[in-house]
Amino acid sequence: MLKAGVLGAGHLGKIHLRLLNQSEKYELVGFFDADEENAKKVVAEFGYTYFNSIDALIDAVDVVDIVTPTLSHYDCAKQAIAKGKHIFIEKPITNTVEEAEHIRELLAENNLRGQVGHVERFNPAFIAVKDDINAPMFIETHRLAEFNPRGTDVPVVLDLMIHDIDIILSIVKSKVKHISASGVSVISDTPDIANARLEFENGCVANLTASRISLKKMRKARFFQKDAYISVDFLTKKCEVVKMKDAPENPGDFDMILQNAEGIKKQIYFDNPSIPDNNSILDELETFAEAINNNRAPIVTLHDGTEALRVATQIINSF
Repeated sequence: MLKAGVLGAGHLGKIHLRLLNQSEKYELVGFFDADEENAKKVVAEFGYTYFNSIDALIDAVDVVDIVTPTLSHYDCAKQAIAKGKHIFIEKPITNTVEEAEHIRELLAENNLRGQVGHVERFNPAFIAVKDDINAPMFIETHRLAEFNPRGTDVPVVLDLMIHDIDIILSIVKSKVKHISASGVSVISDTPDIANARLEFENGCVANLTASRISLKKMRKARFFQKDAYISVDFLTKKCEVVKMKDAPENPGDFDMILQNAEGIKKQIYFDNPSIPDNNSILDELETFAEAINNNRAPIVTLHDGTEALRVATQIINSF
């Protein structure tokens, strides 16, 4: 079991603490939080060990789980790496691409492992269909949330849209060649609603919408490719796969057949896979432990986190 410590005991930090505490792959050593009052409440409620400095916590563990505000990710990661510790770092990886690239360099120099918390990669609905997503040419995503002051220290692109950016970059094996975007600040000082169009060198186009001032929640992605349409609902953890194949010569009474203008007939059929029940955050933490123990690359590498941040930054700069 790897000894783990958590930096930051806010809303998400508490979730990480609970899951690390119940995991069979980690021994939760304790946590540090800059807000002493909050730290005392967490100790009183859950009984976790509180360290009164970042250094003291880092010294006591093998893996540092960084769940602090984004602005402090870089400094926390540098301190952990300097002491030879593996790092799990919440998304977005850092505040700037330059910081992210420096963290990657430091990890490589010290032969350490790092993973970024792009949790939607572990969403069971996405896992169930990702092998069916093959060279999509049009992608549409909607990530809408009701207003919550937590997270408004960064634009909605870094708060919400970055999830979908990472998903898209993990699927489309081509470079982004053009970005156009618009964003509007409604309640916060930074954009609360944004739309971006990503054009890839291979011809794929992705249209992303994110809002944190919606009246309803939505986290959906739709993938359109040759002979298939695939949708993923990250919120309800459901998916739909609609495929086409050449129609049989003698279709059955209930077969769905389409005929185009050229007279070519296609059969439409549903191929919806079963979706396993899982805890995505626990899975991302435990697969990171496996990557460390087996000396292999994590599922979401620091390179992945850096590229998602790079595209997110380009979107913000396009407003």
